[in-house]
Amino acid sequence: MMKYARQYVLITLSISIMSVGVYFFKFPNNFVFGGVTGTAALVAKLTPMSASAFSSAANIVLLVVGFIFLGREFAMTTGYASLVMSAELMVLEKICPLSGPLSDQPMLDLIFAIALPAIASALLFNVGASSGGTDVIALIVEKYTHIHSIAAALFLTDLFMVVAACFVFDLYTALYSFVGLTVKSLVIDAVLEKIKMCKAILIVCDEKDPICDFVMRKLVRGATYTPCFGAYTNKPHYIIYTTLTRHEADLLQDFIHKEHLNAFMSMLSTTEVFGKGFNHA
Repeated sequence: MMKYARQYVLITLSISIMSVGVYFFKFPNNFVFGGVTGTAALVAKLTPMSASAFSSAANIVLLVVGFIFLGREFAMTTGYASLVMSAELMVLEKICPLSGPLSDQPMLDLIFAIALPAIASALLFNVGASSGGTDVIALIVEKYTHIHSIAAALFLTDLFMVVAACFVFDLYTALYSFVGLTVKSLVIDAVLEKIKMCKAILIVCDEKDPICDFVMRKLVRGATYTPCFGAYTNKPHYIIYTTLTRHEADLLQDFIHKEHLNAFMSMLSTTEVFGKGFNHA
């Protein structure tokens, strides 16, 4: 229950960050980075339909597509995220109606319109959810094609909306939108890599048992060891190899220092981890 509670709290927080970025910085400037919100900006410009109403309808359709291709759990988390986002956008429209951009600095608005939704999307992807919309299409593309980067799949999926912006809005808006889509993809990729960062750890030590016990019993991770000899002293030692999250690596380092163990520890950052205990690559 705590795991699911934590997951849905993170989804709610991420959607709130995204809603602020979309409503206050993206919609007023007609920035079209793709996605349902980008399409909503086009629809709101061309028809009497509001951006939030179109977002709600489109998200429902794409949610069904996600359920078919990505599974029940994904549909549940994404469905919840879509409902929260639609509700928050509607509430913001009621309590904070906007007649134009918040500032007269388009580049400043662009930075917030990129950063807030991109960070929120990366957090959602990391917990197995999305904000709905074309994120669903991007995840399907990633799953069923040779494109193994969510950011790249999202860029290709949303590029069409940016091209459409050239014909609906002025050239400056279209150029800003293309820059925004490119930077958004890069930010999502960078944030995801930072979140998924793990530490591949190599330890040369005299006593293997305390370290292996701590890794297996306290951190609940696996470890591999092998006997070895020091090249200079020719004394016997052990080499221990394990892969941990950044927080777990800090705990192991603190344990070695606290116990005054004679150990040499080397850590290498990695995001490509396959195997039990690591559900991402």
